[in-house]
Amino acid sequence: MKTPRKLLLLTDGYGDDHTAKTAINLIRYKPQEVVAVLDRRGAGRTSRELLGLGDVPVVASIADAPDANTLIIGIAPPGGKIPPPWRAIVLEAIRRGLSIVSGLHDLLVDDAEFVEAARQHGVELVDVRRNDEHDVANRKGIREGCLRIQTVGNDCSLGKMVTSVEVVEGLKQAGVDAKFVATGQTGILIEGDGIPIDRVISDFVNGAAEKLVLANQHHEVIVVEGQGSLFHPRYSCVTYGLLHGAIPDGLILCYEMGRKAVYNMPEFPLPPLAEARRFYELSANIMHPCTTIGIAVNTSKFPEEEALAECERVSEELGLPTCDVIRHGPGPLVEAVLELKRTLGK
Repeated sequence: MKTPRKLLLLTDGYGDDHTAKTAINLIRYKPQEVVAVLDRRGAGRTSRELLGLGDVPVVASIADAPDANTLIIGIAPPGGKIPPPWRAIVLEAIRRGLSIVSGLHDLLVDDAEFVEAARQHGVELVDVRRNDEHDVANRKGIREGCLRIQTVGNDCSLGKMVTSVEVVEGLKQAGVDAKFVATGQTGILIEGDGIPIDRVISDFVNGAAEKLVLANQHHEVIVVEGQGSLFHPRYSCVTYGLLHGAIPDGLILCYEMGRKAVYNMPEFPLPPLAEARRFYELSANIMHPCTTIGIAVNTSKFPEEEALAECERVSEELGLPTCDVIRHGPGPLVEAVLELKRTLGK
């Protein structure tokens, strides 16, 4: 019998909701598995005080979380590098018998010191982004009876994964056989399967996305987690490959209220939502008929009254159901998926 995960989430010094999104979403969706957050500056507080949600204790050292059996690298920084000061923390965790799980581009198994320490202490090194995808897309065997929805965004780190998970849960509650299809490290840690699309060789990105569709198309509806953004100067290639490999029937466009430019790149302004919608639909329709069915807004930095006004404004402007799936629930987007399902006869 597999030992249950007891997770210690390492965020030491990285508490913003962009960089620490792996830790934040594990607390949100796997709270029963999380023992503590390791962050020395926040020790003695709770995860709600440090990260904005949950009642998980924040500790200053590995010794303060004796029940943990797995250390999770809880951040997703640009470039995916392990912060140099964290090496000592990882090595201490290994010496204490904790397995290490990382979703970064810096692979644990490529680090000789980590590998030798893990061998000596009999612990496992798990690299969520490690993969051996090597197949191109073939566009064969796609079951048209499966409705394919994909979340997309005008930028990175604004809620595409959360929207995907919440819409799937809403569909399940409505009696639909739905599946969240994870394409990033945090989604894979939550769902337990998926492919880390942003680490796949570029020629095989479309094929990896298609592979996910083929593996999950026995469900009535699949919701594919979007990655990157067509408008991001760094990550647009991943977005195109995923969009063209998953060939969605419908899109849910995600954005963060108040964000005017690419995150941490203020010299690149974000396009109006109507323009973002147009470009996504044009890009998707190259491969398969597709339409935008709804808008997901991350309103977390604004009070309730302003958040509701934003949803109403965008809904009127674009003629689409609009909501914050965490604040207001995914109901309008779930109904939009069901309406598309009826319209297409799937």
